[in-house]
Amino acid sequence: MASGHCDSRLFILVCMEFLTSLNEWGYIGLFIAAFVAGSILPFSSEVVLALLLVAKYSPGWCLAIATLGNWLGGMSCYYLGRLGKLEWLEKYLKISQRKIEKTRHLLDKKGAYMSFFSFIPGIGGAIVVTLGYMRSNPYITGLSMFAGKILRYYLIVIGVDWIF
Repeated sequence: MASGHCDSRLFILVCMEFLTSLNEWGYIGLFIAAFVAGSILPFSSEVVLALLLVAKYSPGWCLAIATLGNWLGGMSCYYLGRLGKLEWLEKYLKISQRKIEKTRHLLDKKGAYMSFFSFIPGIGGAIVVTLGYMRSNPYITGLSMFAGKILRYYLIVIGVDWIF
């Protein structure tokens, strides 16, 4: 039990070090953080964004770069889903067939516009992968996803500005 606790703390320390190093890379680090967070991997690009804003990087450039990186990460998930290999989705993305079918049922009547909510932790990746699997319209999916992601980052930029 103690070993598992130490492993968890070590993992958290390594993640924090990685976040700090991305912050030191400036806009490129923000793009990488946003791309990774937009993919199916659990990662927090908000920390890097906030650190750059506090360091007086341009809010407009930060908003644009974070949105673009996160959107491209999300679109990569969409196209992975579009490949349509459930075995791959389960094996590599750790999204079970049950979760895909459940999400598919939810999205069946709403379609590509649901990609707006792709920024929601836990289900956002499943939404986008499932929309790809369902072969939803890539243009509507992409635009809807972009709108949700830019709104989210805009609210973070405003929040950081208000706090600091």
